[in-house]
Parts: sequence; structure tokens; C-alpha cells
Amino acid sequence: MRKPIIAGNWKMNKTISEAKDLVTGVIGKLADKEDVEVVFCPPFTALATVKELIKETPFGLGAQDLYWQEKGAFTGEVSPLMLKDLGCDYVIIGHSERREHFGETDETVNLKIKAALAADLKPIVCVGESLAQREAGETAELIKKQTEAALAGLASEVIAKIVIAYEPIWAIGTGRSATSADANEVIGLIRKTIAALYDQAVADQVRIQYGGSVKPVNVTEYMNQSEIDGALVGGASLEVDSFVKLVEY
Repeated sequence: MRKPIIAGNWKMNKTISEAKDLVTGVIGKLADKEDVEVVFCPPFTALATVKELIKETPFGLGAQDLYWQEKGAFTGEVSPLMLKDLGCDYVIIGHSERREHFGETDETVNLKIKAALAADLKPIVCVGESLAQREAGETAELIKKQTEAALAGLASEVIAKIVIAYEPIWAIGTGRSATSADANEVIGLIRKTIAALYDQAVADQVRIQYGGSVKPVNVTEYMNQSEIDGALVGGASLEVDSFVKLVEY
């Protein structure tokens, strides 16, 4: 049985004081929630503060990106060793905003996944299609390609440590969302792709989230689907009440 995972991607939001208020509020209302794994993914500046707040709790900490080298002359980047030293458990890799605005490619996603695993960080790997690609009927081909490229060169033993997030780009921050049936179908395709690369037993261990305008009003619909193991949440993770309602779906 795969344990559901709800991760809040704060993106470029929340100062340190705002992060304290948000995390304290969520912890206060979800202290006994153990049937769902909850992960906070604040900006780099708030990671240490959030780690201190969740120290005695079951909540996890995730970064929003990393570089694939351990150290060196890479001004402005953050290494996997630095994130591990801060106490991170997870790191988001290949988010569509990183791909669209910052030149992330399938190749750099793969390098970052390998670097994260080497540092004992669990990657949350994002895949997803644009509206144009969806309307052109390219979703299945693109998702298969992105999944294969992300996992290239990885041994079967490490695959269960990876979380995959299916995020249709056209549904991120737009208020639009894929239907639960559509999301389940694509996530099922991701699992079939993993099974083809490795085997069904490996694929059955991988948790696959849906991300894209997930809100308290629609989260139950997604979580009732057989292939969906959680959600990568953006805007709805920035307020205590909405994030708590998501976790309590």
C-alpha cells in the first residue's frame, strides 16, 4: 500500500516570519495526522526555519531545486550536500516553471535526480504537457519521453525513493485542472512506463502525485482514483486552512 503524499510547493512566496506563521498553524491542526505524508517546500531562505519548527513532528522538508554538483564555482546555485546539511528530505526537480523560465531540460533533470539520490535526498520529479501539446494529441508520447529521460541510468533499487508529479502545464496556477479521470489515465501511463523500464513490482512502489490547481474542493476526487497517490500543491498550500483541508481530504 503506497502512503499518500501531499507536498506544498510555496514557489517564490513567504518571508521567514510568514513561513513561521504558516507552518505553526498547519502543525497545530495536523499534529496527529499520520496516514498521509506531508511535506513543506519553502524557498531556500526559509528552509532552516521550517526545519527547526518541524523537528519533533512527522512532517517532511523539501527544497524547490538544486544543482547537480556538490560544490564549485556556480554562483547562485545550491548543492545537494547543502540541502542535506539543512535537513531536507525531498527536493522538487524539473518543475515546469524551471523548464519554461530557467532552461531546465530532460538531461539536466536526470543529472539533478542522480545528484539528489547520491546525497540521500528523495526527488519529486515533475512531468507534464503544455496546452498546445495536449490539443495536438501529444500527451502520451511526451509524458513517456520525459519519464524515460528522467530515470535514465538509474538502478531499480533506487526507483522507490522517487516521487513523480504529473503536472499538466496548462493547469498550473490557471484555475483550470485536468479531470480526475484524465489525470488518473496519464498517471497510469507513467506507471506503465516505469514497469516497462524495470518491472511491475518496481512500478507499484512508486508514488505518483497530481499537481495543477489542486484545491480543497477537488482533492478528494483526485485521491479517489486508483493510480493517484497524492498532490503537489501550489497556491492552496500558502494558507493554513486550505492546506489543512487538502491533507484531511
